Amino acid sequence: MSAVLPPTAAAARTGTGAPAASGRPVGSLRAESYSFWYGRRQALFDVALDVLPNAVTALIGPSGCGKSTFLRSINRLQELLPDTRHTGDIAFDGASVFGRGVDPVELRRRIGMVFQRPNPFPKSVFDNVAYGPRVGGAVSETDLPAVVERSLRRAALWDEVKDRLDDPGTSLSGGQQQRLCIARALANEPEVLLMDEPCSALDPIATSRIEELVHELKRDVTIVIVTHNMQQAARVSDVTGFFYLGRLVEYGPTQRIFTAPSDERTEAYVTGRFG
Repeated sequence: MSAVLPPTAAAARTGTGAPAASGRPVGSLRAESYSFWYGRRQALFDVALDVLPNAVTALIGPSGCGKSTFLRSINRLQELLPDTRHTGDIAFDGASVFGRGVDPVELRRRIGMVFQRPNPFPKSVFDNVAYGPRVGGAVSETDLPAVVERSLRRAALWDEVKDRLDDPGTSLSGGQQQRLCIARALANEPEVLLMDEPCSALDPIATSRIEELVHELKRDVTIVIVTHNMQQAARVSDVTGFFYLGRLVEYGPTQRIFTAPSDERTEAYVTGRFG
């Protein structure tokens, strides 16, 4: 695999998130024989999969099965923990995320992350969304209001906060805070959005809003979502991977995984016999 990530492809996108003119998939991911250790404990074993661009991929499995470890490996968040190591590789748009010369900060800009619990900064709604473009220096202060509005609109939040941009982000409801965190990630124009149990702390109405948003966003970004909610995985994803004891047991179209899985462990999990 290439050692250095290719230039950002965001500028080459069309309105529907199509690949660049070169034909290179925008927002594609590939894991090859990827294994991961916390100290002496091995958490992942030889994971291999292809994540389709402009699709929603759900990672399911019981607690402690490795799905969040894999998700956080994609943008190298796991390496921030002490005494960890990996073998194998993960490629983003055809280049290794671990390659020499890859800037982890730039990688995390292009592969955004939304966490289990909303985590707005202790700043205003406006400054939460403006933070990434402002720190990155890619957008002038004059252009920031347009970037903030566009990002909040993409996160389906603009109409609810357009008169509250100076209010603290923490003053919003839980569901609004999560959409604010999504807008904050989108302001960096990512090609991939990782979502780690993004609805687990939300009520059913807020969860429904996030799921609707996921359907809208996949036109422009590739989404990988970790969820314990089988119904949610079936509703929002195009492809599903089932993890068990650190291994990717089965991976394929969501409809097949839920209606005709090929592995008996997958069938037992999706039908509720364990988990």
